[in-house]
This record gives sequence, structure tokens and C-alpha cells, in this order.
Amino acid sequence: MRAVLIVNPTATSTTPAGRDLLAHALKSRLQLTVEHTNHRGHGTELAEKAVADGVDLVVVHGGDGTVSGVVNGLLGRPGAASGPTGPVPAVAVVPGGSANVLARSLGISRDPVAATNQLIQLLDDYHRHHTWRRIGLIDCGERWAVFNTGMGVDAEVVAAVEAERDKGGKVTAWRYIRAAIPAVWAYTRREPMLTLELPGREPVTGVSFAFVSNSSPWTFANDRPVWTNPGCTFETGLGVFAPTTMKTIPTLRIVRQMFAKRPKFEFDHLITADDVPCVRVTSTGGPVACQFDGDYLGVRETMTYRAVPDALAVVAPPRKNPF
Repeated sequence: MRAVLIVNPTATSTTPAGRDLLAHALKSRLQLTVEHTNHRGHGTELAEKAVADGVDLVVVHGGDGTVSGVVNGLLGRPGAASGPTGPVPAVAVVPGGSANVLARSLGISRDPVAATNQLIQLLDDYHRHHTWRRIGLIDCGERWAVFNTGMGVDAEVVAAVEAERDKGGKVTAWRYIRAAIPAVWAYTRREPMLTLELPGREPVTGVSFAFVSNSSPWTFANDRPVWTNPGCTFETGLGVFAPTTMKTIPTLRIVRQMFAKRPKFEFDHLITADDVPCVRVTSTGGPVACQFDGDYLGVRETMTYRAVPDALAVVAPPRKNPF
């Protein structure tokens, strides 16, 4: 089996020793080429080349941004007439970032050494059964999102963290918290200006922000999962989480449930929906910040998100119920 290992050497928890261990282990099972990213968007370029070269498997050692870039390189722009230039390789992830949401949501260990051993076992399983797990993705129109996307406050937090990272700052859970506090505070003083459209329902106006999920949990704060749509999985439709107020007390009640071990989102001021095929979010007050997979997309007035089932083959254990 021909494979490419794409390593982001600047990712938060990527080390030369871990990279060498991973490469050595994979070479015992695969015909392996190792590539390192050296500029923004390089993972996407390397993934495009992997498709063109007819590679069977792409292993990503980096953070969620690197993984998302690789997936977009493999699949091409959603709805593009040309599409991928060849068969799309399966994707394996060995965590190398800070949150590592995709890997952990797929059941991959957050420890790179343990994840390497897990990957070897999964490759051996594939040689016996010749079947990869397949997961759905989110079609965002101009990009694919692998695990979550959103409009509003989360995107502003992502933009603030990216600005710090561009200055040389390390991405940590604490840095996200520091960025989130002023962003959330600013939103408490704004009038909700988003309109949410779900299939079979009347449009809902006065929405403060919208999270759209492809899996659960929504993210991680170090070891702790942060929930929005606990029933959302890679095998179902989209999860939607959209509050209609950002007043302090109601917001704190929502946040408390987001960090709960068994969250219950039973609030009149919160719209939640699971397993939806599509959702459209429109701003009535000008362009709003948008993010996908923890990367800042820019500002948009309208975004339409569609669930695309079985879009990607992944090297991962079978799905388990988190509860």
C-alpha cells in the first residue's frame, strides 16, 4: 500500500522524535513517503499531489487545521465540476495539535505514541477485512468542514487566536479562553442579527450565533469535552446549536451544560437540532465572522451548510456512544 505521511513540524505537540517513531512504524507496513508542510496551505497542495499520484493512504501528523487542509486538498472544492483527479485516498490522523478534535472524536488516542500503535493495529485490521470506516462531511459551499463550522462568536475567537499565532504565540486552551472572554462579552451587548433556516420549519430570526456540527463533542478544553449536540455523529446529519440571546444569566446556564458530563439543553432561548440535512444562516446586519474546523474563513452574509454522508474514508475504530 502506497502512503504519504504529511507532517506539520510547527504544530503544537509535534516533535522530531514523535515524527521519526511514526515514520519508522509506518514503513514496516507501508510504502511510505514523508512530506513536511512549510507554509500555509501546503497540506492542501500535498494532498492534491497525493490524489494525482494515486496514493492509497494519507497519514496526517499535525493539528486540526492541517487535517482539514488535507481533506480539502483530497476532495477539491465542494460541487466543483472537475472534482478529484483520481480515487481519493483514505485518511489517518496522528494528533499533533492542541485540541485534536477530529482524531479524538474518531476514537484515536490524543497521545501521539499511543495513536501510532493504534494506527498500526488498524492497518493490520484493514489487511484482514479490506474495509475503511467512512464518515460524512459538511459542505460549506466554498470549503469542506470535517467536524464543525459556525458563524459569529466562535469565529471571532478563532480569528483572535490566529492573530496571536501569526505573531508567534503558542495555541493552547488557555489562549482560546482568553480570546473567548472579550468576544463573548462584546456579543452580550449586540442585538442578535442572524436568521436560521432549517428544513420543514419557519425561519427563526434574532439568532445570536450559530454552531453547526458534524460530530460530538464540539471541541475539547484540554481533557474536558465541550458539548453542543451530543446526539450528532459522523454517521448522521448535521447538528445545529443557536441561541437567541446572549444575556449573561441565560448564557451562563448554557455554558454550564456545555461542560456537563451529561448535558441537557432544555432552554427556550436556545435552538438545537440533530440529524438535519442542511441549514442556512443569514445576517441582517452585515457580514459576520465565519470559521470551519477551527480556521478563520472570513466574513460572510450568508452561509449554507449541507450534510454529505460517507464522503471520506478514514482509518479509525468503529463509532462508540460517548454516553
